[in-house]
Amino acid sequence: MRGKEIWLMPLRFDADYSDSALVFDPLIEEVFAELKSSFLEMPRGEGFIDYATFERGYQALKRATSDFEKVTPLTVEAAVAEAPIVFIVFRTILGFTPPEWADHTTENTGVAIDQGVARSIDRNARMHPLTPRKLGSTMTDKRIQAMIKAGVKVLLGGVSTAVPTVIHRLDKADTKEGLKSVEAVADLGVPYPVLLYERFLGRPFASHRDSVSELVGEVVEASIKDVLTKAKVSFRETKRAEKITGFDQAPDFIIPDEFSPAAIIEAKLTNDDGTARDKVARVQRLRTLRDQASRDYDVIACIAGRGFKVRREDMRRLLQATEGKVFTLTTMQLLIDQTRIKEYRSR
Repeated sequence: MRGKEIWLMPLRFDADYSDSALVFDPLIEEVFAELKSSFLEMPRGEGFIDYATFERGYQALKRATSDFEKVTPLTVEAAVAEAPIVFIVFRTILGFTPPEWADHTTENTGVAIDQGVARSIDRNARMHPLTPRKLGSTMTDKRIQAMIKAGVKVLLGGVSTAVPTVIHRLDKADTKEGLKSVEAVADLGVPYPVLLYERFLGRPFASHRDSVSELVGEVVEASIKDVLTKAKVSFRETKRAEKITGFDQAPDFIIPDEFSPAAIIEAKLTNDDGTARDKVARVQRLRTLRDQASRDYDVIACIAGRGFKVRREDMRRLLQATEGKVFTLTTMQLLIDQTRIKEYRSR
């Protein structure tokens, strides 16, 4: 009972999967109803920058460059030293990703910067956006200075191609004519349709979503660990590509361990039906390995995302392989009581 709402136990947990006449349609619809799209929400992550912080960086850059009239490597460096978030603001004006800025810098300054280093510099600026730092003579500082130098040069040049079949990266409202465009936008603002058009080209939250892509994918794993930890259940979370005896590919979780498993769990969030089909095949393979070894541990699937709602036959196969032990974020609180994991509950 949840307030006035009566909690009905999902049908799939009590169905007899050995019955050849079992009707799967209601069970499939049940799981489909629990699966939701994950597009509207995403993790903030440690490096998320809110607008207030970004705006402070913008104002620091504007002050240091005299309202964008004096954009030089030295004025931009001074602003970055005052507030590292300026580095992100300047990159946003250029319209570069960290790897793209690194490649451009390497090609135009002779200072070698690989993509990993560029991402690290970018992340450090996001992690400490308003903590002043002095740009000295360390290798990281020299790379930052080289990136700023290359960025200022390309910004001052504006759009440098007239080839009709090519779109220049600076062909944007704020950079099309170099500093002249930057100054105009800073002084007058941008018309809403222009803002919408550039958002259309770049996708809202695209950069942030890319930076937290791993966290997005780990929502299901985090939910599993939360349930198991609260019940004081011993479990083994495997590492990527880890070799576990008895498995050609290690499951995501083993309860309590691989030496005497009572349950194994495959976890996946996906909005792509092809990826969902691959995961279903993976769960089926785990079930086959269990049966071939004459073991009795539970094979469990914990899933999320609309990718699993596309193919009804895939969901039927998943239910059959797990004997109904398919859990979503909606039913994750039932994970322990509806599986052999309850044998290891200590709270």
